[in-house]
Amino acid sequence: MLLFRGREAHSRSFAKAVSWRILGSIDTFLLSWFFTGSPKAAGAIATTEVLTKMVLYYFHERAWGAVNWGVADGEESQPADRPA
Repeated sequence: MLLFRGREAHSRSFAKAVSWRILGSIDTFLLSWFFTGSPKAAGAIATTEVLTKMVLYYFHERAWGAVNWGVADGEESQPADRPA
């Protein structure tokens, strides 16, 4: 699959994803604290945001996996149980 043949190692891509998620969660926490004035409420919002965004991302990726728009001919995704 073309997506996995990039210049970066998988470990680098994973580290970038984790660091981006941490940065996003800190942003959510700080904004929530600013708007609510409560670090406890901000923590609850940030924690909930992490969980809901992981679930939403999963379904978002699964939905896009079913769409062939913008994929060059012959490069459509193959089901995991079928070789490419």
